[in-house]
Amino acid sequence: MRIWGISDLHLSFSSNKPMDVFGSHWRGHAERMAESWDRLVAPEDVVLCPGDLSWAMRLEEAKLDLEWIGNRPGLKILGRGNHDYWWSSIGKVRAALPKTCVALQNDCYDLGFAVVAGSRCWSAPGALDYTEQDRKIYERECLRLKMSLESAQKIAQGRPIIAAIHYPPFAANHGPTGFSELLEAFQVQLCVYGHLHGERSHRTAVQGNVRGIEYRMLSCDYLNFTPKLLANTLSAANVLQPTQLLVQ
Repeated sequence: MRIWGISDLHLSFSSNKPMDVFGSHWRGHAERMAESWDRLVAPEDVVLCPGDLSWAMRLEEAKLDLEWIGNRPGLKILGRGNHDYWWSSIGKVRAALPKTCVALQNDCYDLGFAVVAGSRCWSAPGALDYTEQDRKIYERECLRLKMSLESAQKIAQGRPIIAAIHYPPFAANHGPTGFSELLEAFQVQLCVYGHLHGERSHRTAVQGNVRGIEYRMLSCDYLNFTPKLLANTLSAANVLQPTQLLVQ
C-alpha cells in the first residue's frame, strides 16, 4: 500500500466549466489526470484528495464527477474545498459516493497504520486573499480543525496522524497561523493541502519539514496533473485494511 495525493481536480462533466479559461495548461486536464492516475496508482493504494473536486452546484449534478473519481484506482479520501458547493450534508454526501471513496468533514479515517484527519480550513491572516471579513470563518474553521485532530488523536494511540486540508495552513510569508499551531500541537506527521493555483500562489506554498511536520502542496496544476507519491509501499506487517469511518 502506498499513499498518493492530488487536489483541486475541478471536474465539470455535468457543467460547462472548461478549466482552460485559466490557461492552456489546463486543456484536457481530466483526461491527463486519468491517464497518469490509472498508470501509477494501484487498487490497494490510498489517494488523498483535499477539496475542490467538482464545479457542480448541487449534489445530483456532481454524479458524473464523483463517478470519475470512483473509477480511478485506490481508496480515495475526499475533503471539501471552497468551490465544492455541491457538498451538502455529510450524510447525503457519503450516501452518494462510490464505494471506493470516503468523505471527511471535521473528522477522521482510520487506515490501520495511520489516521487521516480532514477539514476544509480557510484563508488565514497573512494569506494573499485574506481580508478582515474572513476572520469569523477563519476562527470557526480553527475550531473545526481542532475537532478533526481531537478525533484522530483519540483513536491513533501513538500511530501517525495525517492531516488532509484544503487551504494552506501558513500565511503567504510562511508565517504561522492558528491552523499550523494546531497541527503542531497535535503532533501531525504529514499535512497535505491544495487551493493554490498559478505561479504567484505556488511560490507561497510551504513544502518540506517545518517544526517536525512534513508539508506537501497537492494542487493538480502544480503537480502537472499527476498524483504525488507521499509514502512508499509499507511492509505487510505494518499495514492493516482500512477500517470504519470515525465521526466526531
